[in-house]
Amino acid sequence: MRLLVLGGTAFLGRHLVALALERGHSVLLMHRGRTNPGLFGEAETIHGDRATDLGKLAGRRFDAVVDTCGYVPRVVREAVEALKERVSNYVFVSSLSVYPTDAWPNVREGSPVIELKDPSVETVTGDTYGGLKALCDQTLLSMMPGRSFVVRPGLIVGPHDPTDRFTYWVRRLARGGDVLAPEPRKRRIKFVDARDLAAFILDGAETGRSGVFNVVGPDNGIEMESLLGICREASGSDARINWVPREFLESQGVQPWSHLPLWIPDIHDDFDCSKALSQGLRTRPVAETVRDTLWWDQLRSQVGPMNAGLSPQREAELLTAWAASGSA
Repeated sequence: MRLLVLGGTAFLGRHLVALALERGHSVLLMHRGRTNPGLFGEAETIHGDRATDLGKLAGRRFDAVVDTCGYVPRVVREAVEALKERVSNYVFVSSLSVYPTDAWPNVREGSPVIELKDPSVETVTGDTYGGLKALCDQTLLSMMPGRSFVVRPGLIVGPHDPTDRFTYWVRRLARGGDVLAPEPRKRRIKFVDARDLAAFILDGAETGRSGVFNVVGPDNGIEMESLLGICREASGSDARINWVPREFLESQGVQPWSHLPLWIPDIHDDFDCSKALSQGLRTRPVAETVRDTLWWDQLRSQVGPMNAGLSPQREAELLTAWAASGSA
């Protein structure tokens, strides 16, 4: 298969390209050369900005294109317009964030998506991200009906994750000692290993899959308590988990998701992905994702702040305040 990947050297993209090369496909990468520019020497690479340099692809034909970095509908529209007559199947990586959070998790692929008050906005923020992704989806689906494969993943995790949202817990439990964790401990959460997502995307590109698919795992989700237990077991640490209620965390100014990843009060993320499962989505054991993330993280520098989670100093302050409250 002749595969064009827009992006391809960061997190999800690098797993996708590695798998495509492993399967013997001919891969052309188009990216700006800013992230891991020499990562895939065996693949053909064109350095360019998709917003201005699509002309560099003139005359090239592909069996499929995987768009890992489309965030603004105008830019996606320009790419589709340039490629639709020269590619059989267009794969777009979207997000479960297209669905309004007040409808989570009871959404399916045909559920209503976020509508921006100003659909012409092109600034990507926490407030516009989901709506812009929804417009990107709609743009592709309308321009290439029957030849569009839209993947809407939840939180993507695993080795090479630049966000640290999952890695924070893997590293924190490995460090051991007293760990602050948010109640409720039985809350079920879902995420998808980037390698499993890459395999689902590549399988679809190979077979010409079309339509919209929510992609998240593990199949039945996992309780937060179980996840942290797996993290502790993977490293063999002496971590002691201190479960702290929402009321205390909020009184201390702790921010959901950024300060304590995977914690989103009042929002459930136990999404249904039965459609993707019926089309061959396979999710590996959580213990494997944790183990491999730990191995990768230990190869990185452990100095300096992570991109998500509490600093050791802030966590210690909170644990001290929690113990002093008399509720611990």
